[in-house]
Amino acid sequence: MMMKTLKNCLYFGLLSLVITAFLPLSSAQAQAMRGLPDFTELVEKAGPAVVNIRTTERVRQGNAQMPFPGMPELDENDPLYEFFRRFLPPQQRPQPQPERRRGEPGQAVPRGVGSGFVISADGFIMTNAHVIQGADEVFVTLTDKREFKARVVGSDQRTDVAVVKIEASNLPRVTIGDVNELKVGQWVVAIGSPFGLENTVTAGIVSAKQRDTGEFLPFIQTDVAVNPGNSGGPLLNMRGEVVGINSMIYSRTGGFMGISFAIPIDEAMRIADQLRSSGRVTRGRIGVGIAEVSKEVAESLGVKPVGALVRNVEKDGPAEKAGVEAGDIVLKWDGKNVEKSTDLPRLVAATRPGSRVTLQVWRKGQLRDLTVVVAEMPAEQRAQASKPATPASAEPNALGLVTSDLTDTQKRELRIKGGVMVEAVDGAAARAGLRQGDVILSLNNTDLNSSKQFNDLVAKLDRNKAAVLLVRRGDSASFVPVRPATR
Repeated sequence: MMMKTLKNCLYFGLLSLVITAFLPLSSAQAQAMRGLPDFTELVEKAGPAVVNIRTTERVRQGNAQMPFPGMPELDENDPLYEFFRRFLPPQQRPQPQPERRRGEPGQAVPRGVGSGFVISADGFIMTNAHVIQGADEVFVTLTDKREFKARVVGSDQRTDVAVVKIEASNLPRVTIGDVNELKVGQWVVAIGSPFGLENTVTAGIVSAKQRDTGEFLPFIQTDVAVNPGNSGGPLLNMRGEVVGINSMIYSRTGGFMGISFAIPIDEAMRIADQLRSSGRVTRGRIGVGIAEVSKEVAESLGVKPVGALVRNVEKDGPAEKAGVEAGDIVLKWDGKNVEKSTDLPRLVAATRPGSRVTLQVWRKGQLRDLTVVVAEMPAEQRAQASKPATPASAEPNALGLVTSDLTDTQKRELRIKGGVMVEAVDGAAARAGLRQGDVILSLNNTDLNSSKQFNDLVAKLDRNKAAVLLVRRGDSASFVPVRPATR
């Protein structure tokens, strides 16, 4: 009896599956099926324009070096190498070095592999600067297996963009897309040569846009699988248009962890155009150091937490000549809003040197329009900081500060008209991070001329509200909120 029942169950179960297979899908099921992405058309469209790039170098005496002092040796094709190179402070970034090579001096040995894509039918190819950096020879392999020796047209380390040229014609080329239309959550596809495996396609979604990494570019963050060898390959939208260049990944293990970064194609094309026309990239500069406008500072000053706070102004630089002062908050550059501090360097760098640009700043409760003549970015310079004065014996005020008047010599050294020198720090000021030797330029937007004036203003402060000090340290200035001590 039990066997008969079991057979009946199996019979009716199979019958149910057969009937279900021939029934029309529900509207929800049909919509779900239609919602699944199909990448075949875009791969067929863009795939032929994606190339494999391999590089070689000639063995030199003693070219085996450790790129990261104090760390395990990493080849430049290791994903951790590029991550550390891009995220470490500039003074700590290593220069790419080859792994230990075996071979006779002068012998060409493989150096690394990467990807690229054709941007013009006559053989111009875009890739990452780190893919070709340090290479003696660059070889490009097309999808039809033809291989060419490439000439490096130019590379830009700051943006990690490079252009190489092969002698060929009528090449399939990519279509450039509009990054501004790209939205978080949209599907994107990467094509490249991870680990040297040519024409590999991976897909994912846009995880974030405008991701700041301290460089001149706001990266596109995705969860597309990107590995060593994918560098320099295109990031494509669902129309098969290039929206970015796959540049680096975040990894704790050396393998893909779901976070990869791509250079926005509009920024990359701007760099590529300069490289093709002159072989180098020129950037604008105005000679200021900046910082973020924190929420606490903005609330204390009665402004929105937007813009770039000017911390220091280079002597005789374009900004100083235009009238920019430490403590100004830059809100607009050439009519474009500066939402956060990292926007300003990008806008300035993208401006042609010699251009006259209107700069809108907020200063002591007023908006001012200043005209600055943009200079070309040179090597970085840093001014010498003035030495602090000798501490004086006096009672600290309600902010925990003992100050002294600045001498005329100190004012000339610091290139300021007024302010007071911090001689001793205690209480609220110490907790806020002030130090002996700091110079306080203003209190709640009131310029300071003497310690007596400063102490008189502090005595009248509302003890329930934070006061905002404009503090000069070395060659930088920043707003520091300090809450007075209660009586």
